[in-house]
Amino acid sequence: MNKQLATRFLRYVNIDTQSDASSTTCPSTGKQFNLVKLLADELVDMGVTKVNVDQNGYLFATIPANTTKQVPVIGFIAHVDTSPDMSGNNIKPRIVENYAGADIVLNECDGIILSPSDSPELLNYIGNDLVVTDGHTLLGADDKSGITAIMLMAEFLVSHPEFEHGTVKIGFTPDEEIGRGADLFNVENFGADYAYTIDGEGLGAIEFENFNAASAIFDVKGREVHPGSGKDKMVNACLMLARIIGSIPVDQTPRYTDGYQGFFHTHTIEGNVEHAHAEMLIRDHDSNKFQQKKDWLKATVSALCNEYGGEYISLTITDQYKNMREKIEPHMHLIETAMEAMRQIGIEPKVSPIRGGTDGARLSYMGLPTPNIFAGGHNFHSRYEYVPLQSIEKASQTILKIIELYAAK
Repeated sequence: MNKQLATRFLRYVNIDTQSDASSTTCPSTGKQFNLVKLLADELVDMGVTKVNVDQNGYLFATIPANTTKQVPVIGFIAHVDTSPDMSGNNIKPRIVENYAGADIVLNECDGIILSPSDSPELLNYIGNDLVVTDGHTLLGADDKSGITAIMLMAEFLVSHPEFEHGTVKIGFTPDEEIGRGADLFNVENFGADYAYTIDGEGLGAIEFENFNAASAIFDVKGREVHPGSGKDKMVNACLMLARIIGSIPVDQTPRYTDGYQGFFHTHTIEGNVEHAHAEMLIRDHDSNKFQQKKDWLKATVSALCNEYGGEYISLTITDQYKNMREKIEPHMHLIETAMEAMRQIGIEPKVSPIRGGTDGARLSYMGLPTPNIFAGGHNFHSRYEYVPLQSIEKASQTILKIIELYAAK
């Protein structure tokens, strides 16, 4: 076990940096600054001289080139916040050394178990040292494992001047987990030609395709009358909402989709007869199918309003981000270099679509092509989150190899 790596990673996960979608500030929670400022201090202590933290919680740093070759400026980016989906307060990480392949009891009192029967990829890490939670919080490997990998890379570069490299940029962003990580990211000030987010899951992952994404908000206003005299009078907002959601084909929901299959995901419902509210995610890799999903929802709402004879349903669809593939394809050297880097350090690269979003998707449309590579964790956003320390180490080695390969071209 790399004890220096373990100490660094545990230091980061013990800082609560959970973001808050209900907040209107940036960062959405002031506690994210606690980690940002620590990282800035550590970079300066390493000898990184160009470190800046702005008022919105973005940390940019530069490690100047030590070669006269014309080398692209490459950036490496991770986010400091953790997901609001699960508590990030009072995290109690534990290292399971030399994992043997059995169930891991996270919390004996509450019967919380991390098992290969539910997480079969655990068996890929027999002999590794796994960091787990006590079952009551997430771990924060998303994305503090990515942060750790970048910090290890930075420490290596400044302490090994003989390692030839071009200019390297480092970026740590707030609020990625609530979809705002790129909102105030100043691409021009960052100054990279290309970048990678270190925010993927298992060992070897490379991702340059993500969902096209939109949110759908339904606001339904009904009419309450006594149910005994409700014929042709009552408008039950809950029932109208249930009919919309119930009309979604079950095979287009998250439980029944994978790979390139899109979905509708209803994640919030509340209401009564007079008023009901629901929030939904619309996702698809294919832009035509994505548009068809949005159009289908609009048509369903329109038909129901016509049936009831009034504009009882307000539907607001807001596009969130696009599939980055069209912005990465003209720069496939980014993918080819990452794959070659992994192979050279003994990792088999696994190219797959992201069934979600990434800061890199938005940054790619902002003029900074930014695919995503693995940070090593699994079961993100949950009490069952874990990361092999060896995977974080491999992520950092992959970054260094990418830098080396670009300098050698």
